Amino acid sequence: MGVTKTNLFTEEQNEMAQVAKVLGHPARIAILQHLLKMNTCINSDLVDELGLAQATISQHLRELKEIGIIQGSIEGVSVNYCINPTKWDSVQKLFESLFSQFSSAPANSCCSTH
Repeated sequence: MGVTKTNLFTEEQNEMAQVAKVLGHPARIAILQHLLKMNTCINSDLVDELGLAQATISQHLRELKEIGIIQGSIEGVSVNYCINPTKWDSVQKLFESLFSQFSSAPANSCCSTH
């Protein structure tokens, strides 16, 4: 693989790509959905909830923690983690800025479906 030329892109574009890459795994989405549903600090494992091995879940938690979307400690069997509200708001605003740039295509658009 070639070297990614991140310097060609804005800080916002690089951050959005990094977050999107981490969110690109269904197990990580399931973990976030569980944390959001519980709306509290989790002190137990997600093995029963997700049906994945503890080592696999720990790796996904580490990925989420690396980008700052969750916070807490993830050390072996001792876990304590939750949504990082500051980063969550930041990520939400980041993606809203992208999605809000679109307005419906005009009827005469070359991409209109017939």
